[in-house]
Amino acid sequence: MTSLPALTSAEPDRNCPLCPRLAEFRAEARAKEPTWHNSPVASFGEATAQLLIVGLAPGLQGANRTGRPFTGDYAGDLLYATLLEYGFAKGVYQARPDDGLKLIDCRISNAVRCVPPQNKPLPAEISTCRQFLATTIATMPKLRAIVLLGRIAHDSTLKALGLRGATAPFAHGAVHKTGKIKLYDSYHCSRYNTNTGVLTPKMFRDVFAAVRKDLDSL
Repeated sequence: MTSLPALTSAEPDRNCPLCPRLAEFRAEARAKEPTWHNSPVASFGEATAQLLIVGLAPGLQGANRTGRPFTGDYAGDLLYATLLEYGFAKGVYQARPDDGLKLIDCRISNAVRCVPPQNKPLPAEISTCRQFLATTIATMPKLRAIVLLGRIAHDSTLKALGLRGATAPFAHGAVHKTGKIKLYDSYHCSRYNTNTGVLTPKMFRDVFAAVRKDLDSL
């Protein structure tokens, strides 16, 4: 991997070269689909939010195409419907970045900002991109809750926070606390997880119901 530069932003450059495999895959996607976003996907929502949601990485035909996290694929359908239900978003989700949907006291990001082949980032790529996740967290002064979608998001966020995995093991519905921040684990809201019954819409909603209740009690 390329040595890491001094970090000045929570978002990588459009042509970020830090992960050669991802940069090559991005170049191939740009050649095939020149009208798509095909760049690192920036966080969506305000840095003043109390809630941060961390996913895995942009989907090839989802966020990599549209340029907004969880927009354009099934995972976004479930996520945004849930956010609307619990008051973390307003408007109508129409699976495109210009649909006017607004997040309320909520921000969405990913452990890896570029789309990986087969949606599977390598450990070194997760590690390299963690600097952007760490800076995203560090620049959210009112952050009180982080929802971690899947084990990779869980593990990378713990490392970004300087926590040992053994102190906060991943389990759907688990809640861990570090300082003023609570971490809420959920299985990823992917089509595969919902189709196989690993995650039901109710299981997913229950996580956000807990977040809503805890934030409202502050």
